[in-house]
Amino acid sequence: MAQQHLDPTAGPVAGDTLAAYLQAQATEFLRALRQHRETGGATATATNGAEEAVDAARALRRSARRISGTLHTFRPLLDEGWSEGMRPELAWLSGTLAREHAYGARLERLLAALHRLSGSSAFPAQAADPDAHPGTHPGARAQLPSEKGALTVGAAKAGALLERQLTLARTRAHSAALQALGSSRFHAVADNVAVLASEVPLTASASATGLKPLAAAADERLCDAVAGLPLITAGHPYNAEALIHGLSADTAPQPQDAPWHQVRLLLRLHRYAREVLFGDEAPVDVRLLTAGQALDRHRDAAEAAAAAASAARTPRIAPATAYALGVLHADQRHEVEAARFAFQRAWMRETVGTP
Repeated sequence: MAQQHLDPTAGPVAGDTLAAYLQAQATEFLRALRQHRETGGATATATNGAEEAVDAARALRRSARRISGTLHTFRPLLDEGWSEGMRPELAWLSGTLAREHAYGARLERLLAALHRLSGSSAFPAQAADPDAHPGTHPGARAQLPSEKGALTVGAAKAGALLERQLTLARTRAHSAALQALGSSRFHAVADNVAVLASEVPLTASASATGLKPLAAAADERLCDAVAGLPLITAGHPYNAEALIHGLSADTAPQPQDAPWHQVRLLLRLHRYAREVLFGDEAPVDVRLLTAGQALDRHRDAAEAAAAAASAARTPRIAPATAYALGVLHADQRHEVEAARFAFQRAWMRETVGTP
């Protein structure tokens, strides 16, 4: 339980600070859960009139990630059996709720890239409709370069294929989220979080153990992981490192992406540790903020490229469709490379903080 101190002049110690942070996140979790239930439990898109439910699901993910990350970083201060049982359940919940949003964002990203790559602001039906441009001569499109025409034709079919596949995946993720939120497993998680909101199971030594050494250890793990990245290579634009194995028939995720994804997770843990230490008064580290944004773009581009590659493996698709998906895959892998370049520039920059 959170340790109480009888001396009113004593400042907050590690146990009190950690308990206050966890209780605040647990309270936010319960508030988001109540909002989610009041909106009918829908996690669909805003077009279905579920804006508040989407916000509630996002708040649930946010608080679940922070509780789980804090339990990981400061586990020596917490009851081992309780924290080790809570962490995987919170990770399960956060991951389940995140999939629907991820599929929607991925589809939006890929369709926007197809717009850009095809050079058409009308996608996909308007580009093929001569009535949409009444002032255009019927033979004007025939004067376009053949590759441009092939990409535009293929982009329409590629976009339709991606929309079918990712919409289906999103629908299944939506159903899985609703099923998870109604399961006994989730109710057990919610009950544990409700208990956490009132009392935190700290160890007996929590009052004598500082938070800074544990937060410093999280920072050290982050720095070690970054040291293993090919930052020198990533520091050169257009090095094509992210395109290696781009034509591999292996459907497994590209192994070169894994270390970057791990750094993203460690950076998140480091950020949560700073929140515990400084609370609402935590200074904004522009360097870490920029690096985190670059890693988010890296993750999004890598997953979008994998979705394009998966769609290209669909049997019996037209050559123009396969060509468009190949161009789209290469485009997203170039985005991966650009994100690595941006991360390298941000990380190598001196730390600049704002109050």
